[in-house]
Amino acid sequence: MTPRRALAVLAAGLVAVAPLAGCRTAPTVAAYVGEEQIGVAELDEAVDARLADPAIADYAAGQRADYTRQVLSLRIDAQVYAEAADRLGVAVRDGEVRERIATLLGGSDPDAVYAQVAQQQGATPEDVFASVRQELLRQRIADAAGRVDLSEAGLRARYEELRPQLQQVAVGFVTVPDQATAQAVLTQLVADPASYPAVAAQYPGQATLPQVQTTTPDQLAGPLAEAFAATPAGQGFTLPVPEAGGVVVGFVAARTEPSFAEVRGQLAEQAGEQAGELGAEIVAEVREELDPVVNPRYGVLEDARVVRLTEGVVQPPADGEAVAVGD
Repeated sequence: MTPRRALAVLAAGLVAVAPLAGCRTAPTVAAYVGEEQIGVAELDEAVDARLADPAIADYAAGQRADYTRQVLSLRIDAQVYAEAADRLGVAVRDGEVRERIATLLGGSDPDAVYAQVAQQQGATPEDVFASVRQELLRQRIADAAGRVDLSEAGLRARYEELRPQLQQVAVGFVTVPDQATAQAVLTQLVADPASYPAVAAQYPGQATLPQVQTTTPDQLAGPLAEAFAATPAGQGFTLPVPEAGGVVVGFVAARTEPSFAEVRGQLAEQAGEQAGELGAEIVAEVREELDPVVNPRYGVLEDARVVRLTEGVVQPPADGEAVAVGD
């Protein structure tokens, strides 16, 4: 995923749960989230502030009601995440958010990316900042709940578990007509590994690898996989494979394994993704307990997003004039 795409996805919101329903309504309240309220005036102010950006105004042109629902969804998310973080006793510092955004941006121009997000998502830099904070909160929440270990010790344990998959092996195989030839070729390769290309050139074909190639153990398949797995570096084996047209001489030129330091960043990213998924489940549980309720004049919650009602129900707003829900 490119940095621009990553930010766009984050700005769009990532957590989805089943729709919830409730019966609390008041003309001055846009939504209830547990014991907290999101006022209509507060929501209007948030929408107006965003529409002051010309790019966002263009994005929302002719669809203010839909955009208002989008902003209300973000406000509800903020309340849910605040409650989830409070319950688990976790927090994310602003500096950590900025560091994560810098990672997502890579070498991209921040102004250009934020402009694109505004045009395509109707999101402000503050919205992106909040969304990235939520990404990190999901990870911290999962860690605090004991569902994943993001500590240094946890990363080292993950490294030990994945070491067999992280290993790289340099292998070659040459198919010769008979066992006697196979044994002679194997003896030569063990004595002089650098001679492999010359030896392979003497027995060309689809069942001969012209050059030693580096791969990972999981990429080795077929009848040779087990033999390669059991062969130490600098050694080889012979194996009759009739379908290959003779006897295969397998050779393991080298086995290398990255150090923990070399793959720590990759391991941390993988652990973070896993923690994010597990944290999203916890946030969804908190959301369900809070049971957010949206004022029907704005619509209804569906997959944790406020969407317009399509049933044509009429709701009276604060001024007493009847309007169709979803308008």
